[in-house]
Amino acid sequence: MTEAPPPRHKRSGLFAPIGLFIIVLIGWSIWWFVLAGQVRAQLDQRVEAMRVGGWDVAYSGMSTSGWPFRVRLGAEHVSITAPSGLAVAAPELAAEANAWNPDKWVLIVGDGLVVTRPGKGKVAVRGRFIRASVHGLTQRWPNVAVEMADPEFTSHVGAEVFPISRADKIEFYLRPHLAPAGSPGVETSVDVLFRLIDAEGRPGGPVEGMARNGKLTAQIEAVIEDADRLQGADAAGVFAAWTRAGGRFSALRGELSAGDSRATLSSDVLSASADGRLQGTISLQAVKPMAAIAGLAQSGSGAVNRVGAAGAAAATAVRGDDDMTLELTFRDGRTFLGPFAIVPAPKLF
Repeated sequence: MTEAPPPRHKRSGLFAPIGLFIIVLIGWSIWWFVLAGQVRAQLDQRVEAMRVGGWDVAYSGMSTSGWPFRVRLGAEHVSITAPSGLAVAAPELAAEANAWNPDKWVLIVGDGLVVTRPGKGKVAVRGRFIRASVHGLTQRWPNVAVEMADPEFTSHVGAEVFPISRADKIEFYLRPHLAPAGSPGVETSVDVLFRLIDAEGRPGGPVEGMARNGKLTAQIEAVIEDADRLQGADAAGVFAAWTRAGGRFSALRGELSAGDSRATLSSDVLSASADGRLQGTISLQAVKPMAAIAGLAQSGSGAVNRVGAAGAAAATAVRGDDDMTLELTFRDGRTFLGPFAIVPAPKLF
């Protein structure tokens, strides 16, 4: 008796998942190209708006890549100059985001950058990596993070020497101000945090003097009130309009260490004068401050008032070198430790 042949399985069932995959792939590809086109168009609009506002923006070799899971914009010979004269230039710059979450972007500097400081010249910055991230673009203020690992700073010929030569890490963070709902000014304020880890000063400079050939570490956080006034920029810089409108820093807190010296600092309010110099008072709870002050007095920096720094060191020595409370006062464009003017007040613009 002849056996019946085994039943043949229909192959049509195999094509269903393949067809579904192809449909999803086509749909996703269409979404990716639409998204990439929108991102490129928005970037072009933003650049044009900056140029109308007085910024100089130049780049070459703009490209779009990253399919299927990322959107990546890359450009070469990027140069951005603000109306104030502050400028940043990079041979390579790239920004990328996940295609399924285009609200978060990471900016990567490929081969270092050059910062032009108005009136001070150019300084080259190189490191293991230099990157920034931005997310929450639909918020009034997005979350911003800037990170540099092992940065090195080299001033160009003829430029004013940069205060530090290198550091292990530099970080800056900005976010919408965290405060109970309904608190006054919460909607127009932002929190900022700056970290400088194990920085080394240039030879003969004030940082090297303060640290006594050791390293400087600083962590400072504050609230920037009326941050909406920071938008835009004129020839004086982004802080100028903010200052004229009464902008100020509040709830400033921080920690400093320079060699063997340590200090915690706090200030309820700091503002800026019409010429951009900080004004206000910072309280310091210091441990072994005399070494840092004496080193500052002996540094070769022309910005340091050696007589004032030496007087401050002598007064500190009289009080001993244990824990003590000190006050730094910014007024008349200078930084005072007690009655002694030691260095110019920090300048915002």
